[in-house]
Amino acid sequence: MSDPVQETPDRYGAYPRLSAEQIDALASRGQRHTTDIGETLFHEGDPSYDFYVILSGAVALIEGYGTPAEREISVHGPGRFLGELSLLAGQPALLSAVVREPGEVLNIPVDDVRALVAHDPTLGDLILRSYMIRRSLLIEMGAGIRIIGSRYSADARRLRDFAARNRLPYRWIDVEQDPTAETLLRQLGVTPQETPVVIWRGQEVLRNPSNDELARVVGLAEPSIASSDYDVVVVGAGPAGLAAGVYAASEGLSVVVLDAVAAGGQASTSSRIENYLGFPGGISGGDLAERATLQARKFGARITVPASVTALDAHDGLHLIRLADGTEIATRTVLITTGARYRKLRVPRLAEFEGTSVYYAATAAEAQLCRGDQVAVVGGGNSAGQATVFLAGHVAHAHLMIMHDDLSRDMSRYLADRITALPNVTVHTNTEVCDLEGNGRLEEVVVADMKTEHSQRIPATALFVFIGAEPCTTWLDKQIAVDHHGYVLTGSDVPADAVTDLRQGTPRRPYLLETSRLGVFAAGDVRSGSIKRVASAVGEGAMAIRFVHEHLRLRQG
Repeated sequence: MSDPVQETPDRYGAYPRLSAEQIDALASRGQRHTTDIGETLFHEGDPSYDFYVILSGAVALIEGYGTPAEREISVHGPGRFLGELSLLAGQPALLSAVVREPGEVLNIPVDDVRALVAHDPTLGDLILRSYMIRRSLLIEMGAGIRIIGSRYSADARRLRDFAARNRLPYRWIDVEQDPTAETLLRQLGVTPQETPVVIWRGQEVLRNPSNDELARVVGLAEPSIASSDYDVVVVGAGPAGLAAGVYAASEGLSVVVLDAVAAGGQASTSSRIENYLGFPGGISGGDLAERATLQARKFGARITVPASVTALDAHDGLHLIRLADGTEIATRTVLITTGARYRKLRVPRLAEFEGTSVYYAATAAEAQLCRGDQVAVVGGGNSAGQATVFLAGHVAHAHLMIMHDDLSRDMSRYLADRITALPNVTVHTNTEVCDLEGNGRLEEVVVADMKTEHSQRIPATALFVFIGAEPCTTWLDKQIAVDHHGYVLTGSDVPADAVTDLRQGTPRRPYLLETSRLGVFAAGDVRSGSIKRVASAVGEGAMAIRFVHEHLRLRQG
């Protein structure tokens, strides 16, 4: 008689056991099913799959099942449940579930599970918390898709950034450094010149896919969002946009949230937000974005990424949103939450190194590429401070450059104190970057003292830039009034002669967060006069929906 299959030990609450009472509650919505050894409950890449509770026996979760790259991720026994965030998000399965020991399972349709998550706080919190931890573990293990390419390739960098920003588990295989890369490419019939490639479902090859193509494959993008029946279209899925999606959907409005890159906006690139209310231990920007996205979808909001908005127009009394792929969306109201993008340094050779060595975010993906190296960080605000603290835990040494002599002038005191205490961080005050040096990849940053004009070379394989931001409003093309910096004017700041109404009646004065075109609102960092903080962006996003309701009420009247 063979030994019983050993379960994978629980980690951080990723694999909890359901109580008998919880299993009974789930049983009323599902069906019992007897399992046999080798049976596959769901396959990697399945567009949708059920929620399974193991009543007896054992089930393994396997990456690349049936391929040379097969890898067992975890094994689960009685009382445990299967799946991870992809199940709740409506994305394809990242792993295959294969029966290792015969027994019985309870399978519940995913729609019923979403309803349980929404209406049973205890069970819903258990499932959601476990799924988020499992996603983090998959990212840590490098499970999921595989990206093969050169670290010097701008397209490989683009694909890695897209996966990291969207919290997609992936394994990076460097053709220059990974000894398995050549063999793997040969097995797949791919030459090094054809890289970067993405490997999906163990053997499906995507040759240098666009972000849109990758998003469709992994289930990020909504199948179809073209419609003329939305109450509100939210452009930008940062904290303000996600908050608006939550409140609009929970209050019965039909809403779609669009973003060109990833849910979470710039906040999702923060390694840790420590001053956000309700999280005394801090929370990473990625985790906050993930929670908010699930919450919005739970109430029925549609969120699609990437969806690049190119223009705001009007048609038949409705606002018209045009996307880069030709899609047009007509809507009764619009909320602009496109935020701001980081400014770039004006130094020679910046464009040359942007594809390989210059970063505008400091996440686990960037830290992995810089592990054990010396890096440079430019900026004196909280974003630069958070990046420095995070990177210090992964790199040999971090050099922080600021253009004045007081680290706490523009940075929260707690961050400045923490940076000062780090032994592997050097703060260079009154310093600006003059040049970048390297052959193919950054090797040195040339800096100068702004008082003495003395220059020096600092060894660095990566440069992280956090020097302020500029609004993402060029797509508005003068349809909406903006201030002299390009930020959207709202409320009493809108000049009286700039107010327009699609109904061609006598325009009223805009509401507090309403723009010069009635029915179009703005919230968060893109709004003129806003406070550039996550908490205020969330508040404005929620508040904007209150004014959306008021506008719709007047429109129907």
